[in-house]
Amino acid sequence: MSASTVQSPHRSSLDVDGFREHFPGLAGRVHGRPLVYLDNAATSQRAKEAIEAVRLMQTELCANVHRGVHERSAQASARFEAVREIVRRFIGAASEREIIFTRGTTEAINLVAQSWGRRNVGPGDEVLITHLEHHSNIVPWQMLTEEKGATLRVLPVDDRGQLRMDLLDAHLSRATKLVAVNHVSNALGTINPVDELVRAAHAVGARVLVDGAQAASHLPVDVSAMDADFYAFSAHKVYGPTGVGALYGKLDLLESMPPWQGGGDMIKEVRLDRSVYNDVPYRFEAGTPNIEGVVGMGAALELVESFGIESLGAHEDTLLALATSAITEIPGVRIVGTAERKASVLSFLIDGFHAHDLGTLLDGQGVAIRTGHHCAMPVMERFGTTATARASFAAYNTMSEVETFIRATHKALAMLR
Repeated sequence: MSASTVQSPHRSSLDVDGFREHFPGLAGRVHGRPLVYLDNAATSQRAKEAIEAVRLMQTELCANVHRGVHERSAQASARFEAVREIVRRFIGAASEREIIFTRGTTEAINLVAQSWGRRNVGPGDEVLITHLEHHSNIVPWQMLTEEKGATLRVLPVDDRGQLRMDLLDAHLSRATKLVAVNHVSNALGTINPVDELVRAAHAVGARVLVDGAQAASHLPVDVSAMDADFYAFSAHKVYGPTGVGALYGKLDLLESMPPWQGGGDMIKEVRLDRSVYNDVPYRFEAGTPNIEGVVGMGAALELVESFGIESLGAHEDTLLALATSAITEIPGVRIVGTAERKASVLSFLIDGFHAHDLGTLLDGQGVAIRTGHHCAMPVMERFGTTATARASFAAYNTMSEVETFIRATHKALAMLR
């Protein structure tokens, strides 16, 4: 069966061609072939609206924010602060004050670990993570628990790449201070039951941080309904610039947390013997921020809103179902991660062939996938490998690109044999 004959159970009303028009990078060529970009879990292509917003802030509105009384500074500040409302709306937060601009998900997680964690985690306490985490949601908690004499516990996964929720109660106790979990696994695409995890954690008095890096461009996010205590995501996985993202935190928690970094703009008053810290969220945004990046992020999120995250996600479900059905017909294929609920990631192995070799040969045909451990080495170890080939889809990808990917894979395997 060819990819073109696969019948997907999913249907989408998305105008894919109309959405693709917003991404100039997709018009590129690689090795003389049209680019088929399937490495979206690493970083998505940039929307032209985000590119233009960055250009505008670097040229016509180039000025620092929060500091100047002159007109250009006022305009830059207004553009910058308007993004707080865009992010608040995008993730369903209650207040703009609950939105902190960061360099991305990694910095957001470290901020929580170093500010909230240092104040609230001590000897004998526990932090619970899962076996599905990206390194950025493992290492900060290793560092914190080692420093504080606390224990890091891990909720395991089953052979399909789903969390062992039947073991959750055994991993939670009154000693648990924080649960840190990704909303969607970057390595496997598993959509985790974060609502259930939040309820269980809160029942024992624990707080919950959700790593939303892989979810924000694929799933509707409502942090208020989810009742997450912290939620983090990065702009560059939602069609925006690199080096910028956002952290959501419940207002009462943020107001109880000390600053993580010191410097300009996070203070109200500085004397040589003492300082008075600024209000939330500014106390967590030391120094000159990535002004153009924040504004570019806002433009990208507004683009997603205009098309509708549900419509984008439904189209991606169609692509994933199509690719999964077609790839399984290749002899020797093993899909790594077969959870019942998945988003946009197809991670696989082919018997007798190294993932890196496959990735190189696909690149020669203009198809960009990711190969390696995907910054999730514990996941690779759990499934008995050091690397997988990973095709990850965005809403601008097409059915014909999936077919090109499948044809290129067949051709690559013929060459390797």
